[in-house]
Amino acid sequence: QVQLVESGGGLVQTGGSLRLSCAASGFTVRRYAMSWYRQAPGKERELVATISSTGATTNYADSAKGRFTISRDNAKNMVFLEMNSLKPEDTAVYYCYSPSSASWGQGTQVTVSS
Repeated sequence: QVQLVESGGGLVQTGGSLRLSCAASGFTVRRYAMSWYRQAPGKERELVATISSTGATTNYADSAKGRFTISRDNAKNMVFLEMNSLKPEDTAVYYCYSPSSASWGQGTQVTVSS
């Protein structure tokens, strides 16, 4: 079955960086777009970034533009989210999402201290 496993979250100071990873299995990952979402306490889950199947096209939420970079390694069935210049408002649980199968990972916590 489809499985998405996120890793790389943690506690970082304002201005710091983190690289999130998503290991995908159970489907032909290279054929499909993939996304990262996040959910902060008391808020709805929101789309952060999406990458096309080949990686040629990426889209970002306004809050992520210029600071976050989504990428993928189809040979390794991996999707990444590089986050720089982190702010306290980036604190959330970050989820990997496969739109083709409507599957979610378990999430990884990112906490940015001020």
